[in-house]
Amino acid sequence: MEPTADDGGRAPRAVISPSRNDPLVHTLSEVVGGPVGNHAAPGLVRSGFWTAELVLIVLTVLAAIGGVLMKGYCQAVGWNAPTAFYATCYSDFPTLFKTRGLADGVLPLFSHTALFEYPVVTSLIAGFTALLVPGVGATDARATTYFDINAILVAVMWMITVIATARSNPRRPWDAAVVAIAPGIILAGFINWDMWAVALLALGLLAFARNRPVLAGIAIGLGTATKFYPVLVLAVFVLLAIRSGRWRQTLVTIASAAVAWLVVDVPAAVANPRDWSFFFTFSASRDPGFSSAYYSWNLLADRLHLAKLSAGTTNMLFIVTFALCCVAISFVALHAPRRPRVAQLAFLVVAAFVLTGKAYSPQYVLWLIPLFALARPRWRDFLVWMAGEALHWIAIWMYLGWTTSNGPVQNNIDTPYYVLAVVVHMITLLYVCLHVVADIYDPATDPIRRSREDDPQGGAFDGAPDRWTLANLLRPQAPAPSDAL
Repeated sequence: MEPTADDGGRAPRAVISPSRNDPLVHTLSEVVGGPVGNHAAPGLVRSGFWTAELVLIVLTVLAAIGGVLMKGYCQAVGWNAPTAFYATCYSDFPTLFKTRGLADGVLPLFSHTALFEYPVVTSLIAGFTALLVPGVGATDARATTYFDINAILVAVMWMITVIATARSNPRRPWDAAVVAIAPGIILAGFINWDMWAVALLALGLLAFARNRPVLAGIAIGLGTATKFYPVLVLAVFVLLAIRSGRWRQTLVTIASAAVAWLVVDVPAAVANPRDWSFFFTFSASRDPGFSSAYYSWNLLADRLHLAKLSAGTTNMLFIVTFALCCVAISFVALHAPRRPRVAQLAFLVVAAFVLTGKAYSPQYVLWLIPLFALARPRWRDFLVWMAGEALHWIAIWMYLGWTTSNGPVQNNIDTPYYVLAVVVHMITLLYVCLHVVADIYDPATDPIRRSREDDPQGGAFDGAPDRWTLANLLRPQAPAPSDAL
């Protein structure tokens, strides 16, 4: 073996081995011979053909194949309710293809015959991939072809996300295995187009880590034009800029993100304001959506004859609760003894958005998995969280099969069990959030900082001293000594 070098010709640095660093992986590795030996030097010598990234790609491909095979029943017999729910093979791709005019050549934002409740980039992806489907009519065969085309593209976005996550911390590429074989992505990755936004945000964080703010902003801006949530990460950069006093990279990133979003959205808004604005009006006017805390309350309130939450009340509660969460995250960011890492705050703010949101679709877990891999790469916590998500994933399909399609009684679950599954999903996510906050206040428990790294995704923030903290502001000042007479 020969010594290798990292990017830029710098001296090579050892790669952190999960079997040494992660307690659960360390224990499980005994089955295959134990942890990597103390004299091994991963990252300092060439690994031959099987590099970490190649292994991660193979794992992602196998996981993607597994996710597509789970849709096999619907591919064979059709994508119709309630069987699609009970077979847990439901996907928005074939459903929207048949019900939103995509099968008939309707192109969202260009055609004026149907409204499409998604942001601009997602609408364009949905429309242009529909043009690739041969034949005519809203048949099950064409819907399956539409699913296959989008599933291939989702798998490509999944691989991009894995590689971007691995490269965001060159010393810990194996943390991206969390993304490569995540049960949450296997189960929910092929429901909707969320993986496109996930990949764009992952590329944005990689560019930010490499001090390329223009590219970071473009990726985040396009991600925001795909799904709204990537814009939340810009607030994380602002908090860390306040704390460190390093503003240039943050301001350039925000400006680039705004320009990228405007370049995509303004032409759509000018050409077709009704269709462009439908995403925003639909989000504001909709009643509480499935699996949100508000929807769960309404289910219980209906049984207990209590007041239910309207769309307006839900909007107000969402704004207030999310704002309070943001205030709490800001306090943590500016009060912790040591500056938090970008990934830690990004995970917290997106988790807060998910927990307080008006709806929780099963695929929303995709938003958080790459951020978890960068924020707290611990397999035990990850599997606890995924268990809660898997429980919710099963419960939502059984519930939808009953409530939307009058499915057979023997396949249904009663409302309290569905609400319990929603609560479990929220508790397991809060469990991870509490661990992330604990890591922020005690860097000795943070897997990244225990590896003698500061903030691999921080860009200009990496290694920056604190310029301003709430702790200094709140600390009582000693009185100035009086002059002797």
